[in-house]
Amino acid sequence: MVFLTQLPKEQLIAQLNNGVILMFLGIGTVFLFLTLLVFLTKGLSAIVTKFFPQKSPAVVQRPASAVAVGSGNDAEIAAAIVAAFVKSKE
Repeated sequence: MVFLTQLPKEQLIAQLNNGVILMFLGIGTVFLFLTLLVFLTKGLSAIVTKFFPQKSPAVVQRPASAVAVGSGNDAEIAAAIVAAFVKSKE
């Protein structure tokens, strides 16, 4: 096993330079791949939405009588919640 202190200075500097070059090549490759992935994903999404547009869901309108009945039940619902809470504390 060779320790760093046992290597000649020129060889140590050469290995550090090679390590830095490999590090920047790796970082550049990953950055290039991720950038390409983002643009391809956005482009493919634009193509898909152009040829297959999303249909908007139909809005269902409720009758006015259903809304009026719902507002009258709020007091009953609140009373049931309070009763259940009191019952659970016993």
